[in-house]
Amino acid sequence: MAGTNPRAARIAALIQRVIASSIERELHDKRLTNITITEVRVTNDLQIAKVYWTQYGHAGKESGERKRAQQALDQAKGHLRTLVGRKAGLRLTPQLQFVFDEVPGEAHEIEDILAIARKRDEELAKARANAQYAGEADPYKHDDEPQDDGFDESEDGFGEDDGFDVTDGDGADDTRE
Repeated sequence: MAGTNPRAARIAALIQRVIASSIERELHDKRLTNITITEVRVTNDLQIAKVYWTQYGHAGKESGERKRAQQALDQAKGHLRTLVGRKAGLRLTPQLQFVFDEVPGEAHEIEDILAIARKRDEELAKARANAQYAGEADPYKHDDEPQDDGFDESEDGFGEDDGFDVTDGDGADDTRE
């Protein structure tokens, strides 16, 4: 959409400002209360502008308020497009498409999930505070501790003067120079 063309991004920002201020100042429709324009995306050819909006409504009445707001936006589409054309000074004003933005609602759901996860983490932290090890606290051996492997070097039967010569059996000294 508007990510590759800087001109489309500028026009999208302009459309967002014009529509948001027009809804607030010029359109006196009660169905459009608590409407927020969250984002506008314009195609690279500047033909279509998708206007993402959200509405903060009363608990339990969101779907009905959303439908009425969508109807009001669709009815005001021509007037808003005219206003955008005047402000933007474009030869061709993009066609406006109003799309309800699901992101804020999903963000609240994610925040609720994170709150539940934090509560579970706190419960686990409390359980860990009273927990005890089933065995030793640190069952692993460390290098700084002396190790007792049960083998005593003085009892190995081999010493420095054990009577064994390292030769190949011919009696000659096998050292090389």
